[in-house]
Amino acid sequence: MARRLAALGASLFLHQYAPHDRDQPWGEDPGGVEAVVTGVRSALAATDASVRHMQLDLAVPTAPAELVEATAQALGHLDILVCNQARSGGDGPLGTLDAAMLDAHWAVNTRATILLTQAFAGRHDGRPGGRVIFMTSGQDLGPMTGEVAYAASKGALASVTRTLADQLADQGITLNAVNPGPVDTGYPSPEAYEAVRRHFPQQRWGVPDDPARLIAWLVTDEAAWITGQVINSEGGFRRWA
Repeated sequence: MARRLAALGASLFLHQYAPHDRDQPWGEDPGGVEAVVTGVRSALAATDASVRHMQLDLAVPTAPAELVEATAQALGHLDILVCNQARSGGDGPLGTLDAAMLDAHWAVNTRATILLTQAFAGRHDGRPGGRVIFMTSGQDLGPMTGEVAYAASKGALASVTRTLADQLADQGITLNAVNPGPVDTGYPSPEAYEAVRRHFPQQRWGVPDDPARLIAWLVTDEAAWITGQVINSEGGFRRWA
């Protein structure tokens, strides 16, 4: 997503929180944060564009406002907010849940996204081109039995999309949510990869550039008339197969 926006001429402020991935079976990005930032810088199209980044735990209540403030100080006016952060892992089905598990997913996936949007709106001056993108999952299209906390937190974003889009419309900001479907970012085990692959008509998982193309379009003027929508970008994923 960042590389797509960089290619369109944007300057970017990237957020990351490496300790989350380090604690997961898939681990953090190969080469670490600097490898990701270097890759984004290589895609910059505008000669005056830049890439900054910051590590911050969005589970902390004050972190969303802190992140938006740091971005504004670094880049000036903010045009686009993509809420791609997510807590994943440490979840389960009914019978294994507890309050801490539910609260942890809510704090990062839902509360931080709403607070980021609030802080972004507070910084936006109403000029044309304001864009907010939420990321949901397929929780409204089929069961996510082993991920109750995750599905609940992502489902809340889908449900609040129209409400927030309506409030932001008077500022000239559009807000849409994207469900990218299963995307291979290196996390699935070989067994999980093969089981899920068979559900796609094209016999492949989504790749990061699949949702990135949609999101890059949504933030352009071409999508200025689209707001309050939850858009599923799943390549025909067949849950019943």
